Amino acid sequence: MRVLVVNAGSSSLKLRLLGEQDAVLAEQELRGSGEELDAGVLRAALNSPLGDADAIGHRIVHGGERFRSAVKINAAVEAALRELIDLAPLHQPKSLAAMDAVNALLGDLPAVACFDTAFHASMPAAAATYALPAEWRDRWGLRRYGFHGLSHAWVARRTPELVGRGAQDLRIVSCHLGAGASLCAIRGGSSLDTTMGFTPLEGLVMATRSGSVDPGMLLWLLEREGLPAAELAEALEHRSGLLGLCGTGDMRELLKRADACDRKAQLALDVYLRSLRAGIAAMAAALGGLDALVFTGGVGERSAVVRELATDGLGFLGLAIDNERNRAVTADCEISAPDASAATIVLAAREDLEIARQVRAVLGGS
Repeated sequence: MRVLVVNAGSSSLKLRLLGEQDAVLAEQELRGSGEELDAGVLRAALNSPLGDADAIGHRIVHGGERFRSAVKINAAVEAALRELIDLAPLHQPKSLAAMDAVNALLGDLPAVACFDTAFHASMPAAAATYALPAEWRDRWGLRRYGFHGLSHAWVARRTPELVGRGAQDLRIVSCHLGAGASLCAIRGGSSLDTTMGFTPLEGLVMATRSGSVDPGMLLWLLEREGLPAAELAEALEHRSGLLGLCGTGDMRELLKRADACDRKAQLALDVYLRSLRAGIAAMAAALGGLDALVFTGGVGERSAVVRELATDGLGFLGLAIDNERNRAVTADCEISAPDASAATIVLAAREDLEIARQVRAVLGGS
């Protein structure tokens, strides 16, 4: 089954056609989000080998409480997905707009929705539940959903192959580090805990997102200073994180500036690393120990400096990296030092492979 994977981001639409044994048959990245994409550009892309598909897999950010696994898209599913826009107003519309645009051109092909939240549906109640009034939780579905699930699911499948162990008892902390960032505690191939929550704002310090902050401080800004809710939301999402700390959300630029003794950049790096190390330790605690730490995502895959600094000070978890191996990373590989008791892995983010696997499972293809 040839699967066209459709991945709508904030400023681009990634298309990739996967064939037998997950070979990449064609791929293209189109500028513009699903809501802004030029129909002619998309039509031209799908008139290429990309359109030679048997099925389509769409990455959907939020599945809510209803969608706990991938599902074939029909009119009822579409309607339910639109009802979830309020839970992810910055992300869900882009995914749905891309779905509509592709469907207008390839509507005769079966399509499957694959959810970033679904991998975390298995989290135990203690990890998913907020300590809020029961009537609030019941009425509005207030819980920790978690995100980046397609990436973390790929980590759960690929890591056992690299370390040569079965997945059943393997304790993995997955670090998806990009513009958005989250950690996941994985055991037996399932998510036990994660850093993102009801929205993708919770958890780690990110490129432009604040990560976890004191909710009392936000209430203070709203009530005492009269800060409009819309301005608060925009700042937390787009003007905080590394950008808010030093004026750039680009990790490459931040590292250059920190190396040149820029004080703001150094502070931003220190805050980022404190958040990351604390999160890794918390995920390891949820697992009762650690067998493998996996770096993936744009920063996780490409920044040897971040990997080195993040693991520095985490020797008590059995982590130690070989600096030469760390700097020489070219593909999926282990970078552990010989005396490390827990493996450190660098893994290419391949949500497309996870989406294709789920599409074939739903549609019964091979």
